[in-house]
Amino acid sequence: MSDVHDDYVAGDVNTIGDNDDVDDVNEIDDGYEADRTGNADRAATATAVLEFIATSLAEDPSAVAVEVSERQGKVVLSLSVGSNDMGRVIGRRGRTAQAIRALVGAAGARDGVTTSVDIVD
Repeated sequence: MSDVHDDYVAGDVNTIGDNDDVDDVNEIDDGYEADRTGNADRAATATAVLEFIATSLAEDPSAVAVEVSERQGKVVLSLSVGSNDMGRVIGRRGRTAQAIRALVGAAGARDGVTTSVDIVD
């Protein structure tokens, strides 16, 4: 017959120590605290990716601005560029804008938020 402590490895998360409380079960991090603070604060990676791509494409990088807001649980990133750079950011038939939205969406998923990119005049 085997002893209960035969397979114990120091630091094993499946064991209960003498100083562990049963009440700690209620303190599981389910992300609820982060949801109360707002998703706009959590979209740092998505915002940085959008700024990087836009400044790389623009002839006038100083005219690039990203505004972050929240609407219906989504993080909305409003991108404004100079009037001469609008065509570069949108691309032919919107292909560049579509690619930007896909990349920012992936970065937002890394942050744990749903993002939307609006290109404003």
